[in-house]
Amino acid sequence: MSNTVSYTSDEGVAIITLNRPEKLNALNTALVADLEQALIRFRDSSDRAAVLTGAGERAFSAGADLDDNPMDLFRAVPHVGFELDKPLVAAVHGHVIGGGYVLAQHCDLIVAADTTRFLYPEAMIGFTGGISAGLAARVPLKHAMEFLLLGEPMSGERAYEIGMVNRCVPYGEHLELATAWARRLADSAPLVVQRLRQDCEDSVLRSPSERAARTRYNLSTVNDSKDYAEALAARAEKRQPNWVGA
Repeated sequence: MSNTVSYTSDEGVAIITLNRPEKLNALNTALVADLEQALIRFRDSSDRAAVLTGAGERAFSAGADLDDNPMDLFRAVPHVGFELDKPLVAAVHGHVIGGGYVLAQHCDLIVAADTTRFLYPEAMIGFTGGISAGLAARVPLKHAMEFLLLGEPMSGERAYEIGMVNRCVPYGEHLELATAWARRLADSAPLVVQRLRQDCEDSVLRSPSERAARTRYNLSTVNDSKDYAEALAARAEKRQPNWVGA
């Protein structure tokens, strides 16, 4: 990884931080790749819960970096780009825009600071990744339509009122509360936590973009596998392949 995402761990709780504060933690190609690796590291580690947050006081994430727009953002979105069976808590503040909003919304729990301003401006600027359409399955439909179609900022307090976030607290307390929740989850029975969150996740209807992204990821795991390389080699050498299941 480069330094666009940091990963720290303390007694079973990981803190994953988007680390481009000078660019409002905008999502460029390097950050998306680093975030994917950080989340995979969390998935494969002994850490039992994690917090996702952003460096600096001004933003969790201002969304896609238009000077280096990542075309594969989906790869770093939990439960879209890959499966994650451990709880992930978002601690957001300041600007939470576009792709940054998508990242937060796909965490299991969200704690927002009272400085938070959610914004999904795609209808105003003329493009969309489509993954945010799943919001309609997570909050009441009319609120989702208002947020996505009008492209107007939504405060952390309003987001709490409509059920988009779990808590809205004073700035400075959001990371503390998110970490406390992650600690509580890490101290809970892991199999029960996994089962409960999966049951909740299974009840959410997926947008076509989410399903397509998941399919692309599943295909990439095959194409990047040892068995795929073995298939090509066996075909070239006119022999039976020796599968290893990986």
